[in-house]
Amino acid sequence: MITITTMDTDIGAATEAAALPLFAWLSPSYPVGAYAYSHGLEWLVETGEVKDRDTLIEFLRDILAHGGGRNDAIFFVETYRAALNDTERLGEIAELAAAFAPSRERKLESLQQGRAFMDATLAAWPAHDLAMWAAKTGDEIAYPVAVALACAAHRMPLQSSLEAYLLAFASNLASAVVRAVPLGQTDGQRAIAALAPLVREIAASALEMTLDDLGGAALRIDLAAMHHETQYTRLFRS
Repeated sequence: MITITTMDTDIGAATEAAALPLFAWLSPSYPVGAYAYSHGLEWLVETGEVKDRDTLIEFLRDILAHGGGRNDAIFFVETYRAALNDTERLGEIAELAAAFAPSRERKLESLQQGRAFMDATLAAWPAHDLAMWAAKTGDEIAYPVAVALACAAHRMPLQSSLEAYLLAFASNLASAVVRAVPLGQTDGQRAIAALAPLVREIAASALEMTLDDLGGAALRIDLAAMHHETQYTRLFRS
């Protein structure tokens, strides 16, 4: 006999039923257009700096540990906690997250995915307070802010939700490189697997951080995103 459990309201003890939507939200099939963005990696493929599995892992490590991945993790944690404990801060967090992108296309990447995610989730996976929280963020909502709000509304555990978000973030970028190099699908998966310990480490460290810890040192990938804006031939929007 199959037993279906109900959603536990204790944040630290979410049931399987509570976590189930996360598999859909972070799936490539979720309608956020993630496949259209490369975070500037397409330009690095053009220059030959990303050309195989090892160089892909090298750049993804930097993005996760020192660039957009780390900052996304901080925004995710701050949004999640504010939603449950101090909703008046949501507008401030959302505004900062929207302004934190280092280039025009990176801002487009985050805001378009965030808006698409929230619209789809409100329609298909509504939850108590989600619409109210989303309204406090305004029309411009960065992707990590949108996903964090949905996870908080569905009472999913913070750390595991953040780990899933970061791994999906890395997986999408790996998929872009697989298509652009081209790189074999198996090597793409090996790269993602190699990054899993780092994803767990970043998620754990982000729990101890605040907005004061935002910042980055992944200058090469930020410059790549700027160069991508004028790249003559390209497959991706960023």
